[in-house]
Amino acid sequence: MSFRDARKYDTHALLEVVRTEQVSPHMVRVTVGGDDLAEFPDHGFDQWFRLFLPRPAHDDALGRLPKKVDVLGTLKFMGMSAGARPVMRCYTVRELRREQRELDIDFVVHGDAGVAAPWARAAQPGERLAIIDQGPGYDLREGIDHHLLVADDTGLPAVLGILRSLPRHHRGAAWIEIPDASDAQPHDAPDGVEVHWVVREDGAKAGDTVRAAVQAAPVPDEPFTAYLVGEQALPTSLRRWLVTEHHVPKDRIAFVGYWRLGKAYM
Repeated sequence: MSFRDARKYDTHALLEVVRTEQVSPHMVRVTVGGDDLAEFPDHGFDQWFRLFLPRPAHDDALGRLPKKVDVLGTLKFMGMSAGARPVMRCYTVRELRREQRELDIDFVVHGDAGVAAPWARAAQPGERLAIIDQGPGYDLREGIDHHLLVADDTGLPAVLGILRSLPRHHRGAAWIEIPDASDAQPHDAPDGVEVHWVVREDGAKAGDTVRAAVQAAPVPDEPFTAYLVGEQALPTSLRRWLVTEHHVPKDRIAFVGYWRLGKAYM
């Protein structure tokens, strides 16, 4: 995801690790804090941000990051030397507690691949990082109160954020693929939204098991909006299926490929 894709929110925060917690076998929660969170917006839903991690011996580079995600910010970021330029990844707000100046970030951890996940597993209190708010991606549509939410484990925080933010009278279904049944997390879904935790079949590619489950379930016969995220093949294939086989208007489907099989994403 490039700077040019950003929505114009851009609140910047320089933070420190407060604590970490292994919330499930494949998910580590890093709680970060700092005075900048006092003014950090709480958009709810799938609010996401750009996470900047300093490279070894270049912690000071965080203070030279752009404060906005725009053309000038891009030029400033890319103009930093490659050896000092912080690593950037995109993550979702799991929970923001502004009064306590704390923000939780959930990281999927599988082995030693990637950058952010190994960092999260080893993070120690006091380590510094920076984030730039990018707002929510999922929009409610006037007159539509039915939802279809589908994600693999990388999209779990986003889907749980949407469930927490939905009006209490809304209905629908959320399908979340997880590596193990014990990776399911508590949620705050409206009573009318069914939450299905789908355990990935042994040897299956990420997203395949939940895709099969969704396609085997009845499709609502009333207008609904869809939110599809995870490994690239999951949202793109489900969007195609909804449009071609069930004639769901494209503008009612939000879909994002968070990562691509075979490439480090965490």
